[in-house]
Amino acid sequence: MTGLFGGVIGSIVLAIATDLFPLQMRGRVIGVVQTAFSASQVLGIPTGLYIANLWNWHVTFLAIILIAAPVGLIIVFYMRPVAGHLALKKAESPWTHLMGTLLVPRYVPAFATTALLVTGGYMLMPFGSVYTVNNLGISLTDLPTVYLVSGMFTIFTGPLVGRASDAFGKFRTFIFGCALSIVMVLLYTHLGYVSLVTVIIVTVLMFTGIFSRMIPSQALMSAIPEVTKRGSFNAVNTSLQQISGGIASIIAGIVVAQGPDGDLQRFDLLGYIVVATTLLSLGFMYFIQRNVEDHDKRQHALRHAESRGDD
Repeated sequence: MTGLFGGVIGSIVLAIATDLFPLQMRGRVIGVVQTAFSASQVLGIPTGLYIANLWNWHVTFLAIILIAAPVGLIIVFYMRPVAGHLALKKAESPWTHLMGTLLVPRYVPAFATTALLVTGGYMLMPFGSVYTVNNLGISLTDLPTVYLVSGMFTIFTGPLVGRASDAFGKFRTFIFGCALSIVMVLLYTHLGYVSLVTVIIVTVLMFTGIFSRMIPSQALMSAIPEVTKRGSFNAVNTSLQQISGGIASIIAGIVVAQGPDGDLQRFDLLGYIVVATTLLSLGFMYFIQRNVEDHDKRQHALRHAESRGDD
């Protein structure tokens, strides 16, 4: 349900980043943006738990209001409008515009890749706390430390991954992220009772692999839609993330079971599913890379032909 109605603000942020920065810089820009998204999710869990334990769960929601209100005021008074694309947009209803975006064949691989990437992550995340406490032997009091340290590392690794995608190539960085994700997911889902330090190291490396997939894929996919369809393309993409996350959680809930002593059973099967979705997303991303390269060649040839005509 969240996916059907959500994704508005996040999609607008990505559309604005695409409008303001060329493709050669989008890796580092989306690296910072994606770091903010992910860090808020990772850091929000221990912060919300701490506030709820200190007072009650109502205060956690009030804290969201206290944070969002000044951010809204900053946007209203200090952010300049990004409306250049509106002059190129033809007159049509929002519903027609949305359906037109959904039916573009060139966008389908990007939507499929987004769905697969999110499906893999959301199969593990909802059960992360239970798995860490019951299967890995980490105490409930140390659980916020795992999330806090992992979240702090994302603040540093996200921008680095973004710069790497600009410097070494977005598809190459994506391949590295897929390889690291596969290794760390298999290791994570087969761990037994280990120390707190080991859990933190494995979690940090796993998040690094996830970042190394999400950031270059978002940067590369930003080159796919036309200027007039960037907002709707990102809106569909963001909504797909929420829908895929919900579907992944349902599938994961069917696969795993909780034993009498509280440990999660068949959690390793989720790891194999994540590996499969990662490999499928790698195949889709290869075709997206070719699509972007072919589009750039056509645009370059068109500009060259126009310049020769002017001469």
